[in-house]
Amino acid sequence: MPRIRIRVPIDPYVAALLGTVALAALLPARGQAATVAGGASTGAVALLFFLYGARLSTREAMDGLRHWRLHLTVLGCTFVLFPLLGLATRGLVPVVVTPQLYSGLLFLCLVPSTIQSSIAFTSIARGNVAAAVCAGSFSSIVGIALTPLLAALLLGNSGGGFSSRSLLSIVLQLLVPFLAGQLLRRRVGGFLTRHKKVLGYVDRGSILLVVYTAFSAGMVRGIWHEVTPLRLLALMGVEAALLGFMLTVTTYGSRWLGFSREDGLAIVFCGSKKSLAAGLPMAGVLFGAQASLAVLPLMLFHQMQLMVGAVLAKRYGRGAVQEPAAVRAPARA
Repeated sequence: MPRIRIRVPIDPYVAALLGTVALAALLPARGQAATVAGGASTGAVALLFFLYGARLSTREAMDGLRHWRLHLTVLGCTFVLFPLLGLATRGLVPVVVTPQLYSGLLFLCLVPSTIQSSIAFTSIARGNVAAAVCAGSFSSIVGIALTPLLAALLLGNSGGGFSSRSLLSIVLQLLVPFLAGQLLRRRVGGFLTRHKKVLGYVDRGSILLVVYTAFSAGMVRGIWHEVTPLRLLALMGVEAALLGFMLTVTTYGSRWLGFSREDGLAIVFCGSKKSLAAGLPMAGVLFGAQASLAVLPLMLFHQMQLMVGAVLAKRYGRGAVQEPAAVRAPARA
């Protein structure tokens, strides 16, 4: 019998993140080095959101307004259903997850949808790629303001204390650079396009710096004794159930709402994803010294959604998955 080979997609960037965590565990930044790393991390977050704003085409996003039902569906999944599920997991504390891991799990449910992987999976599955681009863009724009507000409302003091100073930091480090990038997009857009590959390394390097700073602070404070292998397994089980539920809801919800097969696939892959690139720097601003445990659930969920999404996208693309008839039907006007 021929051997069946199954390739498990391991994101190289996740491997780099894990390597950064290991470096922080072995050589955490202390004293003056921690101060320097913290300052560099703050600047890196501001640079990241400036680049996000400069790259995001508001014209393309506005052109997608004709798919308003699809975008509202994705936004509802991302910023309404996901947070409700996150709040429901409060009942798992402290038996299944610790209060600190619960804060990270709830934060995971508040971040916007990812853009790159949603578009890639929608394309592989032969769905509506243009709709996925617009849906991801809308989610990113809304998430810049809505994620911190939801975190302040739902996480309260568990998020490091959302004082007026914290909210000012959010505005200065996230919203102001993003708006500056939007305003300067016409001037710097060409430069960003020509140096897209190099700036991609800047993006990822900045996020790695944020992760190193957060996990170094966690090591210095000695919080990692709370994360046992059993707790990690339990957390992964909760996240697997969360991802499975969202995939099911988006699949059959899009059928019930009468979307076409192509639009339904865009909803599935945009409505069930969470952005690591946006979530990590946000967590650094929102949680401060507690960010190390807060970002752990998001890092695990990111790899999980890539593995499951890659398998589903290929099966949809090959026609191996039998979608419900309503999903294949033309969308209602």
